[in-house]
Amino acid sequence: MYTFFIIVLLLAISALCSGLNVSLMSLNIADIKRRAKLGNKNAIKVLKLREHSHLSLASILLTNVGVISATSLVLGEEYNGFIAGLLSTVLIVIFSEVIPQAYFARNALKMTAFLAPVLNIMIIATYPVAKPISMILDKVFGLEKHNLHSRHELGLIIADHIDHKDSELDDDEVEIIRGALRLSETKVIDIMTPINNVFWLKPSRLMDDKLVDKIKDQSYSRIPILNPDLSDTYGLLLMKDMVDVDFDNNSRKVSDLKLHKLNVVGSRTALDTMFRKFIAAKAHLMAVEKNDKIVGVVTIEDLFEQLIGQEIEDETDNL
Repeated sequence: MYTFFIIVLLLAISALCSGLNVSLMSLNIADIKRRAKLGNKNAIKVLKLREHSHLSLASILLTNVGVISATSLVLGEEYNGFIAGLLSTVLIVIFSEVIPQAYFARNALKMTAFLAPVLNIMIIATYPVAKPISMILDKVFGLEKHNLHSRHELGLIIADHIDHKDSELDDDEVEIIRGALRLSETKVIDIMTPINNVFWLKPSRLMDDKLVDKIKDQSYSRIPILNPDLSDTYGLLLMKDMVDVDFDNNSRKVSDLKLHKLNVVGSRTALDTMFRKFIAAKAHLMAVEKNDKIVGVVTIEDLFEQLIGQEIEDETDNL
């Protein structure tokens, strides 16, 4: 009976070592650091052990090897060599390897944090041998690299939250995040309004009551002023600046009106860059240039539509 309890104890210790080996090394150190910063108690307990992974690994394996050897010796005292070897192999594989590893792998952070005190005892007990081994491993293999996710990987990770009952993100938040990840891959030319669909004026055009009425009917708020061959910009005419102007008996050229600066961007400009350009320019509309020609316009509304993944329609939905 005494031998039985010794075997059970040794198998239990071996199971803990085997499970800890799998659970600790399966934890992503970058993920653990993020969770620790967010105040996750389990991550805080595990972080130091995971950062010194070679020392933890050496301590676990040294302890496990010692326990397995002790198990074989105890069984060898009760049975002949063949029976003892066969029995120790079966018991260790089933109860100290397969079962604990399968369980610990599914509950890696929880079990590693729960057994952190046990692992610290292993490290102290094996330190004289484990420390030199860990130093050699650090020297040979170096510290673990922090591998960042690519943009496409992040997109797939975020997509996993769609319709998932355990997700803290709703579908709208997921779509916005996915849209933001696509910004740097989308160019201005992909979302701009082609110049053929833009209402623009020449600087020599006469602004009279008929033209003003047309602009009001179409609800245009910002009108680009361009030269006839579309090679240069003269500015941006804001309808709000003409509210108090009487054009019935006082027609004037567009160039004589108050014009605001119209910034020009290249057609291959990425959309994430466009956000910074709009903020810096304090503008809502910019002209798009390609091969020294104005080929369209882009608005900050176009950017937001790309970000949220759906069209924003106002009362008139005109430029």
